[in-house]
Amino acid sequence: MNKAELVEEVSGKVGITKKEADNVVSAVTKTITDALAREEKVTLIGFGTFQVMERKARRGVNPQTRETIEIPAKRVPKFTPGRALREKVR
Repeated sequence: MNKAELVEEVSGKVGITKKEADNVVSAVTKTITDALAREEKVTLIGFGTFQVMERKARRGVNPQTRETIEIPAKRVPKFTPGRALREKVR
């Protein structure tokens, strides 16, 4: 499902226009993104938790040349599904 399909589903389930649903979906994703940029944890009970994790620097291998390279440390977003979501997917 892409964003357009999500907007269509939301508008149908909530009974609002696609334009209003697009504004809601965009606001939710922007709010989560902004919170993660501030290194805040976002928890949606029953759905899951978004948080920023720190990956340590490590050594890797270039698969074309087999040369060892250093991969720098970086921050990455992580999503952990909630119990209700895990059970629904099973």
